[in-house]
Amino acid sequence: MMAATCLVKILLIEDNLAEARLLQEFLKQAQSKEFSLVHVQRLRDAFHELNQQTYDVILLDLTLPDSQGLSSLPLLISQAPSTPIVVLTNTNDEELAIEAVRQGAQDYLVKRQVNPDVLVRSVQYAIARKQVLEQLRTVNQTLENRVEERTAQLEKAQELYQFKSEFVSMLSHDIRNPLNTILLAAGLLQNNDDKLTKEKKFNHLQMIRSAIKNMAQLLDEVTFIGKADSGKLQSQLSQLDLEAFCHQILEDIHLTALEKHILIEFTSLGDFSHSLWDEGLLRHILGNLLNNAIKYSHPESKVKFELIRQDKTVTFKIQDWGIGISKRDQSQLFVPFHRGENVGSISGTGMGLAIVKKCVEAHGGEILVDSQVGVGTTFTVTLPLMKI
Repeated sequence: MMAATCLVKILLIEDNLAEARLLQEFLKQAQSKEFSLVHVQRLRDAFHELNQQTYDVILLDLTLPDSQGLSSLPLLISQAPSTPIVVLTNTNDEELAIEAVRQGAQDYLVKRQVNPDVLVRSVQYAIARKQVLEQLRTVNQTLENRVEERTAQLEKAQELYQFKSEFVSMLSHDIRNPLNTILLAAGLLQNNDDKLTKEKKFNHLQMIRSAIKNMAQLLDEVTFIGKADSGKLQSQLSQLDLEAFCHQILEDIHLTALEKHILIEFTSLGDFSHSLWDEGLLRHILGNLLNNAIKYSHPESKVKFELIRQDKTVTFKIQDWGIGISKRDQSQLFVPFHRGENVGSISGTGMGLAIVKKCVEAHGGEILVDSQVGVGTTFTVTLPLMKI
């Protein structure tokens, strides 16, 4: 939502001077926002304005001297695709309203029903909804580009088609939940604005922000996999006290474990104070594996984390007594977006283990899994020891 001190620039396209003055007076009465309104009477004048500067929202009358009905809408969207549009009309026609929204308008107002509160609320919601849609469009476009880049690397036509189909399908599934959250919260804000307390409104906005953050995280994970696949993921070694680093990782996940009443047992064997590691890669490896161990464990259980030094290698062993992984799923465990058949309603993107695998390989190591459904899972990561 926009800051209270931000000036909202509005382009009003209205040939009736009396109605234009009334709308301008409504905006002057608004207490929570400052508005700057530019009024034009024809569509061609609107195009000229949009070529000169950008606007936060467009108020569009459907009856203009040089354009009639919804024919103005696609022309404006083509001219200013990122600017939200609120349609104004004298007709309370529900079918026309639905069609206007279907063609790209963010809201629909009947002039005789407009008052200062209705107008300001419609402008605010139109801007908010357009921003969410633009963010989703950017995410989708980026992911679509990633699909195209990845499919171009596949050698066989059948492999290319299969990967693209599965990628889009799983991506659509993972985007759906946060998208539904955004739509639900936005709908509640729109339809119950007068009934909601400030706390409720804040909670709904927090839900929207959290959902967008989840989609951004998904994009980051896809980008990380792409970076690894293109050979741009390389280890950058620096001196690190490995045992202290592991304690730091455990501190980071402490609240997550506490929420499920899971005990984490950490043991270390050897001296880890004088060695070289890539801190970023290690954080991805241990963070994902430990979080997964907690996520797929039963409440009131435990996770065992062992750090063992050999002569030329270091082994990280993370064991849980959770739901386990079937033999069939183990064969695709490190494939992006793949999730086990027995995960049920446990949330996840299916990207974590794929990232772990890439990080282990970039560090010159290997990862093994030993698991049985209903018994638990043990991941063993072995990395070469680089001494100072």
